[in-house]
Amino acid sequence: MRHSLAVILLLTLTACSLLEPLPDGTNQPTLLSAAELYDQAKTELNDGNYSTAVTLYEKLQSRYPYGRYAQQALLEAAYANYRQGESAAAISAADRFIKQYPNHPHIDYAYYVKGLANFGGEISLLKSLGGQDPTERDPKAAQDAFAAFKDLVTRFPNSKYTPDSRLRMQYLVNALAKYEVHVASYYLRRGAHIAAVNRAQGVLTQYPNSPSTRDALEVMVQGYDAMGMTDLRDDAKRVLTKNTSAAEAVSGEPITGKSWWQFWK
Repeated sequence: MRHSLAVILLLTLTACSLLEPLPDGTNQPTLLSAAELYDQAKTELNDGNYSTAVTLYEKLQSRYPYGRYAQQALLEAAYANYRQGESAAAISAADRFIKQYPNHPHIDYAYYVKGLANFGGEISLLKSLGGQDPTERDPKAAQDAFAAFKDLVTRFPNSKYTPDSRLRMQYLVNALAKYEVHVASYYLRRGAHIAAVNRAQGVLTQYPNSPSTRDALEVMVQGYDAMGMTDLRDDAKRVLTKNTSAAEAVSGEPITGKSWWQFWK
């Protein structure tokens, strides 16, 4: 009984201290509810204040780690981090959401945000090849993005995010194929003809429908020729000629350089 009275007295004193004014005369700040914190964060997100939104979402998850508001806060924090260019934080939040809430009705969105974060932000899928070529960078991010989009498309074929994910997957296939050709061409310039041919062959087997197959075949022709393997060189040249002729028949114009990309994109 004495212990119970002590606990009650302590709680009463604590409650009173929370109501007392601060030393400067202002009132103690009121502890916001989960719903109020979420509404504030959502408003900041909608206004484009992504950093502030992330801070509020994290505060919500810290104070109220359970319930639907915490779940939604984690998901929207992933998106907010993606929009402010914090790809690693966005991917981490999306991964945590996928792991903790695998049966959540919006789990498809977590895969989508993860793919977007790896994809590299706001990239137009059909833009020209002018400017910086993303295929000359380390392809790991592109590979991870493709894996995330593939998970979404495979697991949730009827998701509203699936059509856009398919487009981005096609872009990534083309980008990864072009990266492989870039590496193969580098080996060719360095005189590593076997490595160049093997890399080019990988493009034909892994990305057979990409526009880079023509460039890969050209690398193979040059590589085989440099090694004196005339039979294989002529085989690759025949395939290249047939491939180019078929593309020209469909497009009605020679397929070279940029026009080849435009035909396939």
